Formats: sequence, structure tokens, C-alpha cells
Amino acid sequence: MYKVDVSPDPKEVAAIEARRNREKDRQSRFFNVRTRVMGVDVKALNSQVEERKLREATEQRKEAAYGTYQMQYDLVAQMLEKEQAERTRRLARKVQEFREQKQQLKNRQEFDFWDPGRFCMEFPGRFGDSDPYYGPASLQCFAGKDLDRAACLKMQQEQFKYRLERQLQEQRQVKVDEKCSDMLNDQLRLAMDMRATQLAKLEESCRVAMMSAMANANKAQAAELAERQRREHQREQEANFMEIQNQITSGLLTENPQVAQHPVAPHRVLPYCWKGMTPEQRTAIRKVQEVQRHEKEAQRQAEQALDVEWENQALHSAQAAMELEEQERELCAEFRRGLGSFNQQLAMEQKAQQNYLNSIIYTNQPTTQYHLQFNTSSR
Repeated sequence: MYKVDVSPDPKEVAAIEARRNREKDRQSRFFNVRTRVMGVDVKALNSQVEERKLREATEQRKEAAYGTYQMQYDLVAQMLEKEQAERTRRLARKVQEFREQKQQLKNRQEFDFWDPGRFCMEFPGRFGDSDPYYGPASLQCFAGKDLDRAACLKMQQEQFKYRLERQLQEQRQVKVDEKCSDMLNDQLRLAMDMRATQLAKLEESCRVAMMSAMANANKAQAAELAERQRREHQREQEANFMEIQNQITSGLLTENPQVAQHPVAPHRVLPYCWKGMTPEQRTAIRKVQEVQRHEKEAQRQAEQALDVEWENQALHSAQAAMELEEQERELCAEFRRGLGSFNQQLAMEQKAQQNYLNSIIYTNQPTTQYHLQFNTSSR
């Protein structure tokens, strides 16, 4: 039989390759003396505990710094709130002082609708000869008399003096208010400058504390990194020393073939200890190869004989097909010859029949009279 090469399934090939790689990785982990650890790794556990403690200490320092910042911000917010409340109280006090000084009841110029004595003062008694409520019939006031002139002049002078004093007092009060406002503004600016200075100092102290905390954290991290590197270097040196000792004391460097024998499966070998095959194994393999070669040669000769037999059968089949084709061609030619003679005979008979009809049956030609009689009878 012929060999047929069938392409393998790509998925199956990928799965086999993945299993092979996993097995190689597993063997490299198991057989590597440097990374292999028997039982519990106490040093690794201790290093993990130290790392966790260092991480917790770093987090506690960060939380403490955050709490310090939060307390400082709360203190600043309380100071600002107190300053705002004090500013509000000062403003309310100034408004109240202004009302007490500038908006007194005696200095008002508006009419009070809620005055309880306004009805009593609406129709007062007689004030003098110039009272407008008394006419000429009352005989209280006569033409050409001005009895209240001196009082009117005195009242005008007093009113003028009062208004002048009031204006002077208002101007002095305005100057005093301006001086007070300037002093308050200066005090406010001074307080704001002092507050800004205090905040700047507080921010500087916070920044210094943060930098010191960061420096301490960096130092701790650097110390931790140096300690980890030192432990790794020490672990590597111990592993190298152990590997050298194992190589010296084990039978790996010897030529003993029993070293490579698997302790569980005797038919298997240890790849990292195998030094090669023994002469007996090589001789047995060569014998098996020779037997396989003879079997392969016999199989090849059998296949060649089978191929020759198949070629002979194909040749015989081709000759038989050619003979059948020749017979078919002869039969077709004979059939065509018989068919041609039969057609010639039919043509001669048809020609004789036509001559008979033309010479004997169709000799009398119908006249016009015959057609007229035929049409008359059909009507």
C-alpha cells in the first residue's frame, strides 16, 4: 500500500507543545538546587514579616503626618472664623454707635406717625399775637404790630447757631470716623500680615516635617533594600557553596552509570546525571537498527513487487480496452453499411411508386368545367 502523509492538527500540536514546555519548567524547578527548598523557608517568612512591619510603620507615619496637617488646618480655620466673628462684632458695634450718635430722637426731621401726643399738639393754646388761629375778629392781633420780632430774631439766631454747631460736630465726627477707619484698616492690614507670616511659618514647619518624614521613609526603604540585597547575596553564596559541596560529594562527576538510574523507575534515567550510553546499550541499539533496516528493505521490496503487479494489471486493462474499442468501431462501420444499403433500397422503391403514380394514376388532368361542376354540386 502507498503511504499517505496527513498533516497533524495545529491545535493538537500546540497542546502537546504546551504540555512539553510545562513539564520542562516543572523539571527545571524540581531539579535546580539553587531554587529548590525542602520544607518551610524560615528566612523568607522572616523577611516577609519584616516587610509587613516596615509597611505598617510607614503607613502609621503617613497617618500621623496627615493628622498633624489636619490639626494645623483646623487651627487655621478656627482662627479665621474667630477673626471673621470679631470683624462682624466690630461692624455691628460701629453701626450701633452711629445710630446712637447720628439718629437721635431729638435730631430727627421727619414727622412721626406713631407719636401719641400728636393730637394734643395739633391745636395748642395761644402762643402770642402772631398766632395764625386767631383772626381780626378776636382782637388779638392788629395791623402794624409785631410783638414777637425780638423772639423771632433770637429764635433764628439760636437755630442758626444750632445748625452751625451741628455742622461743626458732624465734620469733627467725620474726621474722627475717618481716623478710626484708617486705624482699623491699619490694624486689619497688620493683623493680616501677621496672620500671613504665621501661616507661612506654619507652612514652612509643615514642609520641613514632611521632608523629614520623607527622608526618614527613604532612609528606611534604602536600609530595607540594602538588607534585602545582603540577604539575597548571602542566600546565593550559601546556594553556590551547597551546590559545590554537592558536586564534590555526589557521584555526578564520576563515570558510574548507576548514578543516572532512576530510583523509582529502573527503565528511566536522570537527565541531569546521565553521562551517555554504555557499549552494551549501543550494541543492542545497533542490532535493533539492523533488524529494522532489514525489515524496511523487505517492506520496500514487497512494495516494489506490488507496484510492478499494479503496472502489469494496468497494462492488461489498457490492452483489453483498446480491443473493445476496435470491436466497437467495426460494429459501427458494419451497421452504417447496412443502414446505407437499406436506405438506397427504400429510395428506389419510393421512386418506382412515384413513377407509377405519375404514369398510370395521374394521367387525366381536370378541366375548368370539372371545377365548375364540383363547386355547383357542393353548394
